Amino acid sequence: MVINSIADLRALARARVPRAVFEYADRGSYDELTIARNRSDLQAIEFRQRVMRDLSTLSVCSTMLGQAVAMPLAIAPTGLTGLFYGDGEIHGARAAQGFGIPFCLSTMSICSIEDVHQAVQQPFWFQVYLMRDRGFNEELIARARAAQCSALMLTVDLQVQGLRRRDAKNGLSIPPRLTLANAIDIATKPAWALRVLLGKRRTFGNLAGRMSAGDNLGTLSEWIASQFDPAVTWRELDWIRSLWPGKLIIKGILEADDARTAAGMGVDAMVVSNHGGRQLDGAPSTISVLPEIVDAVAGRCEVWFDGGVQSGQDMLRALALGARGCLIGKSFLYALAAMGGAGVTLALNIMRKELEVTLALTGCTDIAKVDASILRRRNPDPS
Repeated sequence: MVINSIADLRALARARVPRAVFEYADRGSYDELTIARNRSDLQAIEFRQRVMRDLSTLSVCSTMLGQAVAMPLAIAPTGLTGLFYGDGEIHGARAAQGFGIPFCLSTMSICSIEDVHQAVQQPFWFQVYLMRDRGFNEELIARARAAQCSALMLTVDLQVQGLRRRDAKNGLSIPPRLTLANAIDIATKPAWALRVLLGKRRTFGNLAGRMSAGDNLGTLSEWIASQFDPAVTWRELDWIRSLWPGKLIIKGILEADDARTAAGMGVDAMVVSNHGGRQLDGAPSTISVLPEIVDAVAGRCEVWFDGGVQSGQDMLRALALGARGCLIGKSFLYALAAMGGAGVTLALNIMRKELEVTLALTGCTDIAKVDASILRRRNPDPS
């Protein structure tokens, strides 16, 4: 099988992991309107083809938070990563390190902060939610500092959890358990099952001691409802700053007013994100609001793009509209589930080649000089 697109890796992932695990990454909340918009609005943006330009030199290298990157892309924090492939967080972090892009570990990871720190040679980022138990937040941030994480990413759009209907219907559990409904599915994925069983952990490594061994996804939702703080306000950013002296990223910005507030409070980067269409269904696509957020920030911090990125072309669209970098979550999990760390490396190489070719065919040679002049927006369908 020739694999030369993220779509190919998605198809392979679908065949290699249980349906419950695959659809945890693949699907969105409620009626899945926003997840569909993320893709359709990206695809509606056309490029201007330019010819007779000197394309003998080409560069897609950049920086994110002052760190040199092979291309302006980072791996987003994704929960349950170690269920897509045994020790998935470690494989993902190593692939990112080898390629030359940042990797962000989720609080809701299977491998712990310490597991990943011991497995890689370069610093990675760590993502947190604000909990009712501020002592737990202090503990997580202290662990991230001890692991020499180079940035802290605060996710702010999960104070209340959206209903992901597929997860409940599929009976996803943490750790995986056999039921009559999913036994046949799991039995047809022996390689996946063996890798997960032989992994360092089969439950949330960072939550050890906070959740009982028998907790499943139902109790995870209940745990989130009881632990994630719905009363969080902007004041908490100052508290986070008092605990974390390094680079601070805020993820989950969709409105210009919120972007102005965050930039004014001194965050180093913000991620324009709707949680991959997994939270507020009916929210706009991230690409549709990106330009207004870039304008609102006015250069006070870096603006990154997240939501629907499945190719180097998608990256270039976002970069042309003002993003300094992009994040991938679903695409990363497809690649990991399909082929482990080798799949992640393959996905990154595919995306870099797509980015280089598309950049060249728009008449540009330096990713740092791209702007909206390379784009045209498709006219609406007259019908």
